[in-house]
Amino acid sequence: MASNRDEPLTFINPSTSSPVVVSDGDSYLLDPNSNSQIGSASGSFQNEGFLGGLDGGSSGSDADFGFLRPEFLQSPLVGTVEHYDRHVFLCYKNPEVWPPRIEAAEFDRLPRLLSAALVERKGDTKKQTRLTICEGHDGTETSNGDVLIFPDMIRYRRLTHFDVDTFVEEVLVKDAEWLPGTPEALKGSYVFVCSHGTRDRRCGVCGPALITRFKEEIESHGLQGKVSVSPCSHIGGHKYAGNVIIFGSNINGEVTGHWYGYVTPDGVPLLLEQHIGKGEIVDSLWRGQMGFSEEDQKRSQELRLQLNWWNRCGKKHKRVNTNK
Repeated sequence: MASNRDEPLTFINPSTSSPVVVSDGDSYLLDPNSNSQIGSASGSFQNEGFLGGLDGGSSGSDADFGFLRPEFLQSPLVGTVEHYDRHVFLCYKNPEVWPPRIEAAEFDRLPRLLSAALVERKGDTKKQTRLTICEGHDGTETSNGDVLIFPDMIRYRRLTHFDVDTFVEEVLVKDAEWLPGTPEALKGSYVFVCSHGTRDRRCGVCGPALITRFKEEIESHGLQGKVSVSPCSHIGGHKYAGNVIIFGSNINGEVTGHWYGYVTPDGVPLLLEQHIGKGEIVDSLWRGQMGFSEEDQKRSQELRLQLNWWNRCGKKHKRVNTNK
């Protein structure tokens, strides 16, 4: 399931360690207008109510939970991503109707059953796998029931609750293909922003603002079709909101998943231009990456910072010699 390196982006400036990690609080969705249709994906989205927020129900103004909140930028970021090898995103409704915790999804069968199946098969799964919910809209590139898998960079269409056990067995346990569906190759970069407001209000305030800025920058730089952005459920680390994950190929063609925290709307152009456009990690916002242990993340950043320091010293020495 290898992925080829896409062409470099051109910017147009118009002006504990179990094999399965189910993200704590990864959410399920409820749609009171949905009708059950046996045998169809929409039947997997049936629900009969909405579970109110936990942390998301905190009192106070949005400003108390946004980018100017008292604890913003107060904690170290690097090394705050637990080690895992594979990230599975289930496209499912939208953040406005996501209850706080996926494991409480009594009436939403698909997320609940997929989460349960992953936990049940964790002893058979070779890769540490994280499950997260992202937004789904029928008739789009991320329809309800679609499953995105990284670093494989593939998408399976329209998973239903009837298919969960077979899907987990074939794709996530055996690393084979799910015969009822054909995996589609994903190209470009995929950005996920935690916007799970019913789980934590900080994410509910910061996430939508980042989504809006990403979409504006993607459009203004002509990156439609090259960069995709979607809200996602809780990924861990409320206090680091805004939280962003970026998946894509590096300069060696290897698919990576980098986590960023304390991202503000003003930081979005930097992520697009430096991380996605140039393939350079933005260390001031970097939490870690998929496939690295917490210690590996810290060592990796330390080496990068040392290399950057030596490069700056080398350039300065070269300028001094040139001026002699």
